[in-house]
Amino acid sequence: MRPRLTSTTVGLALGITAAASIASAAGAYLYSLRHTETLIETARRDAVARSELIRGALEHAMLEDDRTLISRMIATFGREPHVINVMLLDRQGKVHFSGRPIADDDLDIASPTCQACHRYPPAARTSSRVIDTAGSQILRTVVPIRNRAECHECHDSRHAINGVLISDLDAAEIHAAAGRDLRWMVGVTAAITILLVAALGLIVRVLVLRRLQRFEAAARQIAQGNLDRRVPVTGSDTISRLAREFNTMADSVSSLVGQVQGERERLETIINSIEDGIVVLDADRKVVAANTAFITRFGTSRETLLGDSCRRDGAAACAVVDCPTMACLESGQPQIRICERHTPDGSVAWEEVHASPVTRLPDGNVHVVEVWRDISERRAAEAQLAESHKLASLGLLASGFSHELNTPLGTVLACVEGIGREMTHNGENSDWAYVRDYAATAREQVLRCRGITQQFLRMARGDPSVAQVVDVGEAMAMATRLVTPTARERGVALVLDAPGARRLRVKAAESELQHALINLLLNAVQASPPGGTVRVGATAHAGQQVTIDVSDNGCGITPEHQAHIFEPFFSMRAGGTGLGLFLSKNFVRHWGGDILVRSSVDRGSTFSIVLPAIGDTVESIPA
Repeated sequence: MRPRLTSTTVGLALGITAAASIASAAGAYLYSLRHTETLIETARRDAVARSELIRGALEHAMLEDDRTLISRMIATFGREPHVINVMLLDRQGKVHFSGRPIADDDLDIASPTCQACHRYPPAARTSSRVIDTAGSQILRTVVPIRNRAECHECHDSRHAINGVLISDLDAAEIHAAAGRDLRWMVGVTAAITILLVAALGLIVRVLVLRRLQRFEAAARQIAQGNLDRRVPVTGSDTISRLAREFNTMADSVSSLVGQVQGERERLETIINSIEDGIVVLDADRKVVAANTAFITRFGTSRETLLGDSCRRDGAAACAVVDCPTMACLESGQPQIRICERHTPDGSVAWEEVHASPVTRLPDGNVHVVEVWRDISERRAAEAQLAESHKLASLGLLASGFSHELNTPLGTVLACVEGIGREMTHNGENSDWAYVRDYAATAREQVLRCRGITQQFLRMARGDPSVAQVVDVGEAMAMATRLVTPTARERGVALVLDAPGARRLRVKAAESELQHALINLLLNAVQASPPGGTVRVGATAHAGQQVTIDVSDNGCGITPEHQAHIFEPFFSMRAGGTGLGLFLSKNFVRHWGGDILVRSSVDRGSTFSIVLPAIGDTVESIPA
């Protein structure tokens, strides 16, 4: 396996190099500090020893009181290599002898060279110290000259010292030597570091990287489909254990891939067994997948269809101007369309297409799943059912027309018969007032017949009713007057509770409200026994609703019948059509109201028309 320059290799090389360089640099720096301190300490000991020798020689010359010898000795010591100066000071700090000329302020107590020692208390001062001066460093050694007994002839015995011997050495040479040693050590350390990095790099490559590249090669081949590829396992170190775990993981992945492939085949079998056509399209409307039913629908092959765009052959599949996939991609919501499809044999089939967006995938692509369902038979059945509904509606309309027309015609017949009976009984001397009443009633019923026929014609044409402000009192009076002849003929008393001082008003079609009232009054009259009473009245509830109650004391309605009395063609009376209450409730609901019923067997029933009130209706009318 050829070596390759990868980010891991570069990272390891840089990391090892940086670590070794930092460690070597830190070691060299610490060594240089320690080495410099050692050199200075050695120089300090040498300076102290030399100063002690000079002090001994000077003390001997002082005892001899030979100042020329002292001066020559100071000058000789001051010219030695690396010696800057040698000075002899009295106890007052005055220079008596100096190996080299000095300025007047060099030994001032306030100067930096003197303050290097005098800023410390006497107990903390050392015999020698490195002092930084302008442009250089000096190693100053101060040796006191003790006032011994033999010195008392010339010096006061009360003083502990007679003076000090100051010896200044050049410390720059010490640092130069330390620098040369440091450079040599850095060079040697750099060479050792390079060799160490190279050795570590070789070890890492042989023991780590080369073995890790086997993982890379195995993973690449597994990704390419070679599920049997594994990493060779040798030894028992960490990488060997990692190889075993990798192989275990590869075994699990191979097993899972096998299961996924099995599930995929099973899913394809299930999808292909579905009779509905299923197709998956991408954002460009290219076919990603399709089941057998969809492919069969358009008489093509899977190889031709997959990857092809439905735009090219879309005209044969669905209406391109109203494509459900495009609408689904634009809105992100499921879409349903009905499409006309031309089959390969030239016939026409109707398809119901359900398009649903697939959740956005990690790569940002969007797919749409279309489900095609052949609804040709359903459309035929729906057409047949619609035709049946039309016929049933026509029958319902005809039944209603007959029901509504028979009622006023019966009233007209009763009035005409009443006129005949009165004329026969009283002859020419009869009271013509009855004739006028009967004639007026007959006229109103005939006009109602005309209104009913016009209403059914509007219903047949689908024309909406015209809203009116209806005076409830007047509508109740009109309906009562029209039903009175029928009630009188059956021996039933019809009682109208008149409105109070203020009238009740509702918004409805006057003819439809009268229609509902007349139906309820006629039902109440027919349910009442001879001698019974039917009452009609109205109540306003806080100006919000108006309730018109029609009550009788007839046979009542059982609870099981109450659940069906408003259904069409349900009637409890022989010969009834079962459309009166059905139409009445539809009329009232059209205007935002309802018809309610309360009934007890053998105690009578109360039907209530509830409608929203308008205007300033606030008063109640007793019922």
